[in-house]
Amino acid sequence: MTQVTPALIKELRDRTGVGMAKCKEALDEAKGDIDTAIEILRKAGMASGVKKQGRETKEGAIVAKDTQSFVALVEINAETDFVAQNEKFKQFCIQVAEEVASTHPASLEAFLHQPYSKDKSITIDQLRSLLIQTIGENIQIRRIQLMKKEPGTSIGIYSHMGGKLLTAVQLKGAGEEELAKAVAMHVAAASPEFLSPEKIAPEVITKEREIAREQVAGKPAHIMDKIIDGKINAFFDQACLTRQKYIRDDSVSVGEFVKREGKTRGKDVEVIGFVRWAVAQ
Repeated sequence: MTQVTPALIKELRDRTGVGMAKCKEALDEAKGDIDTAIEILRKAGMASGVKKQGRETKEGAIVAKDTQSFVALVEINAETDFVAQNEKFKQFCIQVAEEVASTHPASLEAFLHQPYSKDKSITIDQLRSLLIQTIGENIQIRRIQLMKKEPGTSIGIYSHMGGKLLTAVQLKGAGEEELAKAVAMHVAAASPEFLSPEKIAPEVITKEREIAREQVAGKPAHIMDKIIDGKINAFFDQACLTRQKYIRDDSVSVGEFVKREGKTRGKDVEVIGFVRWAVAQ
């Protein structure tokens, strides 16, 4: 009989995706033999996906759950687009998004280990393993995020390509969800990297300046700094959401468009945050 150690329990958990408590029970029953424990878990319907866990998952869907206090974003990956269109997979995505929205997990790791609210005998990760058993492909919960609905703000969500791309934009200004969604559509099309120049880490700007300086090497010193400043401004215009030309009216930037729309409503409105997720990216 092999001693059931924490390291052995962890190894079984890593190989099967089943929770630590269930792994310990299986190892105790198997007298410490990990292969026998796997068979026990498989017979119990908990680990039939063990050999599928390592397969690449480059398809899937991104789902948002909008509640009174939060917007929960979830990306779940599968091996094939065929499975991503499966109704059981779609229902699982909704279930996971609802769990995130209602339980507010601190991290993905914590979320995977918490009990499933509709069947507390299994964890979220065990629920995922059961879906692998049913569908026959590796399924991975890749990332989760909560956007809190702060007082005096609005969040707009835009889903594109059947859930393969999802964007969310948060505005300062209450009751402006449709305006936020319009900006979220812009985010989907224009792929900004940063909210504004002020939100870019100093080391990123320093690196861009170094690149620009290399590009203008050999220019007269008295005009070099002006050229570099111009290149940095062009970088801001391309990479920063508030500085990008609005896709539906390129006479204004996104920041100018939002402020203009706010003025027509007698409000002070501005973009304060965004998320852009694409499946497996």
